[in-house]
Amino acid sequence: MLLQELLNKSFNIREGEFKISFLMQLYVFLIITSLLIIKPTVNSLFLSELGVENLPVAFLLIAVVAYFSSYFYSKALARLSLRKVIETTLGITIVILATLTVLLKMNLLNAWMLYVFYVWVAIHAVLSASQFWVLANLVFNPREAKRLFGFIGAGAILGGIFGGYLTSILAPVIGNDNIFFLAIGLLVLCIPLLNKIWRLRVINLNKFKAQKRKLRDGDNPLWLIRNSKHLSYLASILGISVLVAKLVDYQFSDFASAAILDPDDLTAFFAFWFSTFNLLSLGIQLFITHRVVGVWGVGISMLLLPLGILAGCLLFLVFPELAIIIFIKAVDGSFKQSVNKSAMELLALPLSFDLKNKTKSYIDVVIDSFATGIAGFILIFLVRGLELPSLYITGIIIILLIVWIYFIYKVRGEYFQTFRDNLSMALRPNEKAKKINPKKRSILNGMKKVFDEGTEAQILFMLGKLREINDNRFMPEVQELLKHPSNKVKTAAIQNFYFLNNTSLTTEVSQLLSSGDEELITATLDYLLLHASEDRGIVFDNYLEHNDPVISRAALFCLAKEARDNPTLHHHYALKERIAQSIQSEREKGANFLYAPTMMNTIGAANIPEFYPVLSQALKSRDENHQRAAIRAIGLSIHPHFLPELLPFLSNKSLRVHVTEALIPYGPQLVPYLIDVIHNRTISLQLCRLIPGVFRSIPSQSAVNALMGLLEDPDLTIRQEAIRSLSDIKKNHPEIRFDHLKVVRKILEECKMYHQTLSAMHSQIIISFRNRTKSRQLVSDEEREARTSLLEILERRLDAGLERIFKLLGLKYSPNEIEIAYEGILSDQHDAQTRAIEYLDNLLYGDLKRKLLPIIEESSLDITSEEVQQRLISKVPSEYECFQILLGSYDHKLKLAVLYLIRKQRNPKYVPLVEQILTTGDERVVEFARKTLEHLRSI
Repeated sequence: MLLQELLNKSFNIREGEFKISFLMQLYVFLIITSLLIIKPTVNSLFLSELGVENLPVAFLLIAVVAYFSSYFYSKALARLSLRKVIETTLGITIVILATLTVLLKMNLLNAWMLYVFYVWVAIHAVLSASQFWVLANLVFNPREAKRLFGFIGAGAILGGIFGGYLTSILAPVIGNDNIFFLAIGLLVLCIPLLNKIWRLRVINLNKFKAQKRKLRDGDNPLWLIRNSKHLSYLASILGISVLVAKLVDYQFSDFASAAILDPDDLTAFFAFWFSTFNLLSLGIQLFITHRVVGVWGVGISMLLLPLGILAGCLLFLVFPELAIIIFIKAVDGSFKQSVNKSAMELLALPLSFDLKNKTKSYIDVVIDSFATGIAGFILIFLVRGLELPSLYITGIIIILLIVWIYFIYKVRGEYFQTFRDNLSMALRPNEKAKKINPKKRSILNGMKKVFDEGTEAQILFMLGKLREINDNRFMPEVQELLKHPSNKVKTAAIQNFYFLNNTSLTTEVSQLLSSGDEELITATLDYLLLHASEDRGIVFDNYLEHNDPVISRAALFCLAKEARDNPTLHHHYALKERIAQSIQSEREKGANFLYAPTMMNTIGAANIPEFYPVLSQALKSRDENHQRAAIRAIGLSIHPHFLPELLPFLSNKSLRVHVTEALIPYGPQLVPYLIDVIHNRTISLQLCRLIPGVFRSIPSQSAVNALMGLLEDPDLTIRQEAIRSLSDIKKNHPEIRFDHLKVVRKILEECKMYHQTLSAMHSQIIISFRNRTKSRQLVSDEEREARTSLLEILERRLDAGLERIFKLLGLKYSPNEIEIAYEGILSDQHDAQTRAIEYLDNLLYGDLKRKLLPIIEESSLDITSEEVQQRLISKVPSEYECFQILLGSYDHKLKLAVLYLIRKQRNPKYVPLVEQILTTGDERVVEFARKTLEHLRSI
């Protein structure tokens, strides 16, 4: 009990979280401990048997294998359960280690086997860490993750220290051939531990929650990096740092293997120093990092690592000894995971959280492997090939360090530019910009200046960024924001306090309970319940039974959020019974109380399906306020049961934005679900036409790919809405990749359709002009009205077709420039039309130019003039051909208009055309065609 209180105060571990937190910490401890046993031992065997001269070849093999294995690993992770993937990885590692042990015992090791073992250990090191954090994101929801990842990560640090020191002690005693038994035993223990963790937390997640927490998407990370200068600089810094580390590692291995000939002693040497480097890193992180980054700023902090290595290299040129190499390796190993890591996190702060998530694995694995391969290439062809001494490797490192320092200055400048752009974008249209120039200040001071002097939107933006790093140095500024006049700022400040500090500010914060703002009260209660110094059950009861109904409802909502994935907390505070009692009490008061936002949110957040019918009932209410509250609560539930009930509300314009916001939390798994709904037409066609608009609110590569697929949909309106959504995504997210070949193909198809529609319209206009001179006996009023209606539809289709063509062009070229050209084409001013056509003439080439420019020129003609009509008579189809073209289109409304005109013309020659419609098409079109055919045959 005393331990629980200590952990609660130190790490904010709550009741019901102790077991899962310890299991996760133990799991990562075992993984990293085994790794620190395996890595130094395999390194020692490799160097003792093959020599340091073969290490560059191993570097190249690691790069090649890592690149290709990452592809197959991603495919496996997409198709299989994460548990199966982790178990398979652990199983392969156990088999490889067992094989290595047997081969060592029997003295059967040869060169290629050592290469296999060395490469697999390097791959296993990357995979095991990556798999653990993906698992951690599945096990914990975002609120829990921010509080508990620090405690869980301590297991990795302890494993890194303990494993190496244990190996350094045991290797000389029991030998390399026996120490692998210990690593195998630790990895075997991980399998039942993994299954226990899975049963406790992951197995109950529905597919939407699981996919969302896995943070996987179809975005191409290389494309995202290339389209962000800021991210490109950060990736370059990481790549160079890995390259330098590998060259230093080569020298470290070279001098160590030359000085220590016994393999067991060499294993002990590597293990001792690996653990020592981890211990140094921990000490620097705990006692030095915040002081260095806070006092000297991020720029200088970023320079410490390359300058430290540079100092060691210059010293090595004078004293080429193993001790100097150990110093260089210590600088690299200790500063990289402490000061440098914290500074990198701050430099990446202006980048969106989503962008960093999508590229992190790629940068950590692929760029790391690519840099390792380059290191191998340098060592093979420039050092071994030219037989250069180790001093030349130091020279190469010094050159790379200079490039490294150059990129640090470049990314620092890019940071300030992104910083200013973000603050400008954060401004609302009616807010006056406050000039905040962070370039003359440190990054930290620039952020503090925003908190002191920024607008409401700028402060909210920066508070959102602060939640990504949870840096306690901003505590005074954030605490001062509790006095800000805006309730939104106060709410965001308290939400930061929830994760930011371990000290209690309950006295200052509790005063905000009287604000009357439900969101602020909820955030305040979240914080107060987190830092309750007395028995938390008593505190919960006090607020749950509070005289102010706003506070009591907010307290129940807070309890629901905290207990949703925590069965212990759920049962201890009788959440289910409390919600049932609250529902009964509010139902007696009336629908306005039962369907109030806080009550709905509580049901949505609680993760108790038994109460979900209340949300369904609220959706059926005639009061839009009730429906709106239920829709928001469904977004909190992320339960697939509600999707069929939620989608019909897209047809309500006033609720559409709320429905979209509720769909966003469903995550990446929502995209294939919505596409299946459209393809299978499981809802009405009118609703299917509204779904493409949802995708613009979940901009991602998978959403773009899905929308590109909808361009093949037979319904014209769905295609139109898909193109509009693609255009909006391209404008706001240019980093996302679009298939230009498919875009060009669709433009050419649209050009063909536009030309056919234009020809049909010309045909109908000419016939309409001719009919003006005919008597009513020859052409009835009904036929004239039907033809006029068809012309109106054709004109609208031409306008929509031209819009589709230009929006598709915007997917291939700059959307802003194409939009200007489109406005020029639509302009009544001849000069504007001419300039737009000239611009497109210079921009386009090949088939696009040949097909598109004639259409644009024809669209600007005045087809009502007799001169233009005479020019078009030779080009336009006959009326029979015109009807044949229009009835062959995918436009149902256009088909109905043509069939109506045919019926009013009362001409039997169109019977074959109408008969063709009976076999294919929309039900309404087929039914209308059947009646038209009956009418024609009765004449």
